[in-house]
Amino acid sequence: MSSANGDQQPVRLSLPLKYQQELFQELRQKDELVILARGLGLLRLVTNLLHSYDAAGNHLILVIGAEERENGWIGESLAEHAAISMSPKARGLNVVNTDVMSVGTREKMYAQGGIFSITSRILVVDLLTNLLNPETITGLVVLHADRIVATSLEAFILRIYRQKNKVGFLKAFSDNPEPFTTGFAPLSTMMRNLFLRNVSLWPRFQVLVAQSLEGKKKAEVIELEVPMSDSMRDIQNAIMECVEVSIGELKKANSGLDMEDWNVDSALHKQFDLVVRRQLDPVWHRVSWRTKQIVNDLTVLRGMLHTLLTYDAVSFNRHLDTILAAHSPPPGSTRQNQSPWLFLDAAHTIFDTAKRRVYTGKVVKAGAEDIESLRPVLEEQPKWAILTEVLEEIDRDLYFNPVVRDDSNNTVLIMCTDTAQCRQLREYLQTMHIRPGGDEATDDEENEHEPSAAFMMRRKLRNYLKWKKEFAKISASLFAENQTALDGAKSTKNISNQAFRGKAPANKRRRVRGGGAAGSGTSRASNSPGSVLAAEDKPLEVATLISEIRPTEVEAAQKEEVVADPLDDMEDYYQLYDMQDLVLIHAYDGDMDEHVLEEVKPRYIVMYEPDTSFVRRVEVYRSSHNDRNVRVYFLYYGGSVEEQRYLSSVRREKDAFTKLIKEKSTMSVVMTLDAHGVEDPQEAFLRTINTRIAGGGRLAATAQPPRVVVDVREFRSSLPSLLHGRSMVIVPCMLTVGDYILSPNICIERKSIKDLISSFKDGRLYNQAETMLQHYKSPMLLIEFDQNKSFTLEPFADLSGSLSSVSSNGASDLQSKLVLLTLAFPRLRIIWSSSPYQTAEIFESLKTQEAEPDPIEAVRIGLEGGQRAEDQSFNREPQDMLRVVPGVTSKNIKNLIIEMGSLKDIANASVDELEPIVGKEAGGQIHRFFNKSVFDDG
Repeated sequence: MSSANGDQQPVRLSLPLKYQQELFQELRQKDELVILARGLGLLRLVTNLLHSYDAAGNHLILVIGAEERENGWIGESLAEHAAISMSPKARGLNVVNTDVMSVGTREKMYAQGGIFSITSRILVVDLLTNLLNPETITGLVVLHADRIVATSLEAFILRIYRQKNKVGFLKAFSDNPEPFTTGFAPLSTMMRNLFLRNVSLWPRFQVLVAQSLEGKKKAEVIELEVPMSDSMRDIQNAIMECVEVSIGELKKANSGLDMEDWNVDSALHKQFDLVVRRQLDPVWHRVSWRTKQIVNDLTVLRGMLHTLLTYDAVSFNRHLDTILAAHSPPPGSTRQNQSPWLFLDAAHTIFDTAKRRVYTGKVVKAGAEDIESLRPVLEEQPKWAILTEVLEEIDRDLYFNPVVRDDSNNTVLIMCTDTAQCRQLREYLQTMHIRPGGDEATDDEENEHEPSAAFMMRRKLRNYLKWKKEFAKISASLFAENQTALDGAKSTKNISNQAFRGKAPANKRRRVRGGGAAGSGTSRASNSPGSVLAAEDKPLEVATLISEIRPTEVEAAQKEEVVADPLDDMEDYYQLYDMQDLVLIHAYDGDMDEHVLEEVKPRYIVMYEPDTSFVRRVEVYRSSHNDRNVRVYFLYYGGSVEEQRYLSSVRREKDAFTKLIKEKSTMSVVMTLDAHGVEDPQEAFLRTINTRIAGGGRLAATAQPPRVVVDVREFRSSLPSLLHGRSMVIVPCMLTVGDYILSPNICIERKSIKDLISSFKDGRLYNQAETMLQHYKSPMLLIEFDQNKSFTLEPFADLSGSLSSVSSNGASDLQSKLVLLTLAFPRLRIIWSSSPYQTAEIFESLKTQEAEPDPIEAVRIGLEGGQRAEDQSFNREPQDMLRVVPGVTSKNIKNLIIEMGSLKDIANASVDELEPIVGKEAGGQIHRFFNKSVFDDG
């Protein structure tokens, strides 16, 4: 491993903190697994490490496990490093995925060298086909090492790499310590999967990290505990009571399971419902319907805890309406279909209190019309007033200290949980100085009148009342559609109103920066009067509120604007904003938040919701820049789930690192699996003397390992990796018949349960069985279940609809289709496998009395009958789309694919062009399908 000593200086400049420099030098010297606390700059460390090799040149380095946006980060950072260091050898990052490069292109790029970020499916096939020789690889960099388990593709790649390359480096990274602490000796197991013997742990409380972040350059932090309103506290307590009762019911009904972590405190963690489901999966077919209902209810209740603190009162009440509709049985059904928590007194408290936060009164029937004698309450979120006070304090500070004394901008950065929260805050800040009558307060009036959300809340209430009338028409069908996943949050995730576009008023000092999908900028004062719906100040009756919705001059102007040239007078609508005069609202976005801090250089940061990793990012940002000062306002609801969840996440991370440190101190040297590809001599000898006596004959003895031909699409599953782990040679090919060829006689079509169900629905399995029977003596259908899940068809019955089908006709319907399949094809054998591990054992036993398959012959089979070898280059997705077109059958689809170049050609073909290919009747059906108008009344 060569070093780039001449390029070390720019690397050091981009790692200013001492712990970063220490870790970088450590990584340059040895291979290891690095587990870093969240927010301490993992990607920055990775990019500096990659640049040190990129600047030296003559390397072939592969990055695996990177997500799409991480590829963008690494690519930009490597380009910046190359520009700073002015290194002529630096070539940056090459991203290899299915959308970009052919086989020939990839082969040329590998030969030229460089840094490549490759998807795991492409890389494993390239390694097995020797398109990329593992011996030419300089090293591997593995991201998200916590996701690498024994059955993952990444573990498969590392095994191939280490078997054929014993000198290349291997470095793995993770900023998620919790997965390394579950199970027996989890750290040792994970390191064996990674083929590493060293681990480096860097928690926040590590001495070097603490010294780097707690020196003289600490950020100024102002912690603001916001008390919840009485009604919010009552609703939260009621939801927690429902959660506690639900957990208690689960414990009663499933006493044989490990339920140590089934408590209210664990329920606050975002993965709690997934943990419960994972523990119940092996016995899911034996648990009662009530248990399944409660597991789904926990997801709903935990979502309500989040929306209570983030949604406004009107939106939260609307959210509860959808939940109630989804959990209410359709007319004529019994109460047993409802969720148990709905019958608790606490549930009544939730719905009643939520409604009283919005309005009081009732709807009175008066003939054919409803007279709504309701009085709006419209309780505001407590954080809104505190946020206003914070912004006013920042304004005063800027007024008395207008001169910037450092490199920071006078930007105010407000960080939220998600984009919906960004939109809500933008709307509040734009309308908080607009009085309910629709007039905007002047600067003098702002001193007399406190900012208020009254205008925004009244508008939300009007929209809610209109929505509720329409929603009542469809609520009956909502219950049936949501029985399998009672998650009402999805249907109301984006319920905040879209803020109206308008130019910032000239008399306001703060201006708006246009927001995107990740966040939105806003004025701290208000919108212009012409950018919101005008409404007169009338008595607070709901009926009057509805009547306030009327056309305005603004709406008329917007209608006229449609026919005008959108580029006319565009300087009146768009302008560039100075970073010194900006309020930016942004959603937490993981490592990307580091980019936001570096680009915006904010002088003030408002954390509207607590986030552990962002706190560390601010610490790293402030400690890395001597010339920038930061003041942070940390807002949280005191005594709330929000506070408990934040403290719980900090505690969980600390406990995880503590366990890792303890295991590392007592762990012996990790003996990785066969890293150098040296085969066990005993295994080789036993295979050599295996004469494979079959039918009285004798096959020639062989010293070659067993071989399996695998369809390239099968590398989505873990089975090829497990077969390779049993010393089988995996030959990836593009097969038209079968998924696995074990011998010249044995062809196997593998189906997961979900794939089995869909194959029966579209008839694909029937055609696959027919082609296997034509070309192989022993065709087999492998039905493979997931590991650690119930080995029965019953849980998969609810894939087709409601939970009520679990114990009725769902499983029997699937079984009857299997019976019909075996009656239609008596020679077809069915293999039932409880997991990929068992499948690998079955394959090994099936091959003991068989000859080795010929990959060339396996590819050739199925190409006869008019289909050419070059047809294998056709995309599978358009073929799947074509199969569902009326008139297209399994017999004529091949002719269509060969004769027509694309779906577009088929759609535009005339009847005369289609009839010679598929026949008169089918040609007419296809032509009518593509030429039928979707706007026909019929």
